[in-house]
Amino acid sequence: MSLPLSVLDLAHIAPGQSAGESIAGSVALAQQAERYGYRRVWYAEHHNMATIASSAPAVLIAHVAAHTSTIRLGAGGVMLPNHSPLTIAEQFGTLAAIHPGRIDLGLGRAPGSDEKTTYALRRDPAAAEEFPRDVQELRAYLAGQSLVPGVDAVPGKGSRVPLHILGSSLFGARLAAALGLPYAFASHFAPQALEAAVALYRREFQPSEDLDAPHVTAGLNVVAADDEQTARAAFEHVRRAFAVNLVGRGRTFTEAEVDLLMSSAAGMHVQQMLSCSAVGTPAQVREQVEEFRRRADADEVIVAHQARDTEERLRSAALLAEALESTPVA
Repeated sequence: MSLPLSVLDLAHIAPGQSAGESIAGSVALAQQAERYGYRRVWYAEHHNMATIASSAPAVLIAHVAAHTSTIRLGAGGVMLPNHSPLTIAEQFGTLAAIHPGRIDLGLGRAPGSDEKTTYALRRDPAAAEEFPRDVQELRAYLAGQSLVPGVDAVPGKGSRVPLHILGSSLFGARLAAALGLPYAFASHFAPQALEAAVALYRREFQPSEDLDAPHVTAGLNVVAADDEQTARAAFEHVRRAFAVNLVGRGRTFTEAEVDLLMSSAAGMHVQQMLSCSAVGTPAQVREQVEEFRRRADADEVIVAHQARDTEERLRSAALLAEALESTPVA
């Protein structure tokens, strides 16, 4: 593929769809990505969200890995404040033992939930303040150099599962630079600090045993379709659903109420959140993706193929890959 491209699969549960059907769609998307030469597929940890089936990334990765052969799979990311570093080292060490050379581990500081869900997870809201220390503890387990005397991650010890720091602010950029780790910016839903964070990361990067030069991955929403009208209709559907999920938290809205929502301040906020998006025909999307990569100063673009259903998502993934001169693998 002429541009290093990966997939962020949000494991959407569409209206009328079961979680099992959503996960089957995730398998199909990963298989499609593997055929077309995408670099990796990542899954994000979210909790208490009726439209997302990726609350247990390690379990989902294990299932998808069993139905694919070569593509890298990982978390984009695990929200480390929700877990102990040892538990995550064991989980991803197990994955790496089963699927050597195919597992990534992206780490985020946000809890990925609201206050009630944080309580249900039995997590201390202040745990996010320990994120830098927890990353280093986790990294040491995976390197076989435990910082906790007498405690090793088994499996996990010495696996050196590649770590990536996720973020949408200068905090993650500065931490990734200080630790000499790859940095992934969540511009697909929080684009405000993209350029500043990437510039800081590149400027302050310190080489490490894991990485000798900066590596930036930037998130982009993509809706590619055979014609522009279909693509724009699908993206409008996504925008409306995003607004409802952001504001409604389980409420049911009429179409008229959604119209009002989209014209409100909340609707304008959603539009800004999704401003890093490429929508249109393959030729249009290719141009937008390449322009985004230049603006983001990214080494790799990770795309969330937004769509109304699995078939549209698979078609978008294929069209984008073909537009970037990829050839399906037999």
